[in-house]
Amino acid sequence: MLAWESMHSIWIGGLGVVVSKLSEELARRGHEVHLFTRWAEGQEEHQEVGGVHYHRCKFDPGHDLLSFAHNMSHAMVAALKWVEGREGRFDLIHGHDWHVVEALRLLKQEGRPLVFTYHSTEYGRNGNKFGEWREFREISEREWYGGYLADRVTTVSAYLKREVCWLYRLPEEKVEVVPNAVVAEEFRREVDPEKVKGEYGLPSGPLVVFPGRLEYQKGPDLLLEAIPRVLERREAGFAFTGTGSMRGGLEQRARELGVAHAVRFVGFLPFQKYVELLNACDLVCIPSRNEPFGIVLLEAWAAGKPVVATGVGGLDENLENMAEGIKVPPQPDSLAWAINYLLDSPSERERMAGNARERVKKFTWSRSVDKLLDVYGSILS
Repeated sequence: MLAWESMHSIWIGGLGVVVSKLSEELARRGHEVHLFTRWAEGQEEHQEVGGVHYHRCKFDPGHDLLSFAHNMSHAMVAALKWVEGREGRFDLIHGHDWHVVEALRLLKQEGRPLVFTYHSTEYGRNGNKFGEWREFREISEREWYGGYLADRVTTVSAYLKREVCWLYRLPEEKVEVVPNAVVAEEFRREVDPEKVKGEYGLPSGPLVVFPGRLEYQKGPDLLLEAIPRVLERREAGFAFTGTGSMRGGLEQRARELGVAHAVRFVGFLPFQKYVELLNACDLVCIPSRNEPFGIVLLEAWAAGKPVVATGVGGLDENLENMAEGIKVPPQPDSLAWAINYLLDSPSERERMAGNARERVKKFTWSRSVDKLLDVYGSILS
């Protein structure tokens, strides 16, 4: 496995969860799995975690994202060959997202069997617009090249499969959907909601959580613009988890809207703190403009929470409207209506929470790895 993030190195978001959990499930099945990723200060370069052999690579981060990915890829290939010199040649290489495509290019030259997974696209991350700036073009080219190089391609949803087949002219028979999953038990905690709210200085009353990066794709600004319409009807608190380039602007906008007293930007939380916040809230809001899958949807369901989500991408694919939550267009007025609807009706929240707890049982890493092993087998046979 080649990935720029993981839960046990540098962890950014959903990709890190998926790579780590797939690797652990493969190891449980008896496969020898080595994960090449980034090194951070204080971490061991080589370590076994959850049955997976982690190799954390050191490299010059360069002057921009493109040089960062290039240097990281070369460091990964060097580390991979170092391991092979001691353990023997790998049967298969599986790369995740565009950051590692340069590594795949180098390995393809040696005739290696390759799988490439799209977790999202640059097109989707930038508001479904074709950009003209250099970085957008070059990242998009690397995404195309990853799909071209690989013997087989996987995506995290049927929606994303359609997107990459359209964008990069991939034949549909080359692409398999391997959905994300969740270990539901990891997200269930008995907590004192008022104590958790107090820890973050949140007001008493209902609590809404936004779980995600503070970036345009994830729509935190859409939720923020909806908050005044919610506060007109009740006292409530809103916790925005995650980090991102929009944080400063969001904090300023919260002051302009007069809602800063009800909003907290809590940053990227350690896992246990994040789980506590999920279990303390009344509902989870996922206002993405584009969402290839949305693993936070499963995390909310695992915690037994109804969601208000935009009907885009994987959210639209996996969430049944008015069953496990409410789907709305990516607009502040629509988000506000759905949040008010659920906060006005505890019985509806409980009904949807019950449905969510049942629905999430279908998303297991075991099922996902069954599909992934079929992909591997199709290459190795």
